[in-house]
Amino acid sequence: MKVNKQTNVKSYYAPNELAKLLMVSPVTVRYWANKGWIRAELTPGGHRRFSRKEVERFARARGISLHRPASDGLRILIVDDEPDICAELAELLKASLPGVSTKSAYSGFEVGMSVVTFHADIVLLDLMMPQMDGFEVCRQLRSDSMSSRVRVIAMTGYYTEENARRIIEAGAECCLKKPLDTAELFAAIGAGAEPEAVERRVI
Repeated sequence: MKVNKQTNVKSYYAPNELAKLLMVSPVTVRYWANKGWIRAELTPGGHRRFSRKEVERFARARGISLHRPASDGLRILIVDDEPDICAELAELLKASLPGVSTKSAYSGFEVGMSVVTFHADIVLLDLMMPQMDGFEVCRQLRSDSMSSRVRVIAMTGYYTEENARRIIEAGAECCLKKPLDTAELFAAIGAGAEPEAVERRVI
């Protein structure tokens, strides 16, 4: 990668480097590129590269900071109508990510206020909830200026390509299958975890 020696800022990013910069999974970066939301240039070998100028344009358009804090202090709102799942996820996140704070919401109606009062950085959002499902929750988060910049990672026990497409189009970064593979969960969050935690699976 080309690097500006004076500023130590890359001129171009590979997909994995961009995913790390934006604290999303490489799958999310590929989805954005395939949808044309962020434009990639191809190397002679056919590999995608993203220019710094294009990354900055994309980040401004999506309200994404290019200088996000490390995992210390990360605030994660867990949204699921099953309290046991919320409790297990909260325990896993707190044990594996130093300094993380969690809060649980058990219905879609609680999410908007909880995001604002808790100052959530990330929402782990179940898709299939009674009364207000995850699709509607995500759309409402994106339409409200107070919550439009929060990261949304969807999760569901009813995974289909159609459900994944719908929630990503509603504004989520990705859609994870339940039971959650913790390695995939931490990759989506963009934070490191203890190896013994990553090997676990949660309901």
